[in-house]
Amino acid sequence: MPMWFAYTMIVLLVLTSLVLTLLILLHRGKGGGMSSMFGGGVSSSLAGSSVAEKNLDRYTVLVGIVWFACIVGLGLWLRLALPAS
Repeated sequence: MPMWFAYTMIVLLVLTSLVLTLLILLHRGKGGGMSSMFGGGVSSSLAGSSVAEKNLDRYTVLVGIVWFACIVGLGLWLRLALPAS
């Protein structure tokens, strides 16, 4: 595989790691979490699970899948790029 594949996967891995960290911090935890700072606590306490919270869950899962695919892609690239000892 070409070298640009590895660089693309590394950049994508770093970006998805940062976005995934941010999305996880935005989730509502036991104590309200950081999502309550942006007004998510009021709507979720009135309606149970708001649309914003469901979308946040979907985005987190999607970014997590892309993050996992980057890990697997880099592993496969390393296995094919490095000679067997």
